[in-house]
Amino acid sequence: MHWIGMFTAVATAAVQFVLFLRWLHRRMRDDEINRAFIRDLALIHIPHIYGALQSICEQQGITVRAAPAVRFVDLHGANGSRRRS
Repeated sequence: MHWIGMFTAVATAAVQFVLFLRWLHRRMRDDEINRAFIRDLALIHIPHIYGALQSICEQQGITVRAAPAVRFVDLHGANGSRRRS
């Protein structure tokens, strides 16, 4: 009967470890998706939005200042890993 208790403890620990690994993978994947979305937004969409707003303002006769330069700093490098100095 002693082996049943050991088997139950090992099986429970294994299931918890697998669930932890699944959670960790999902969390890392979500962070990767968010990072790609923000980078895409900063580098591609915001300049186009400013351009469209400039043309609308010109059509309406509204004077506005020039659009600010979008500076995106990628802290994780090109491959997604953190650089150590």
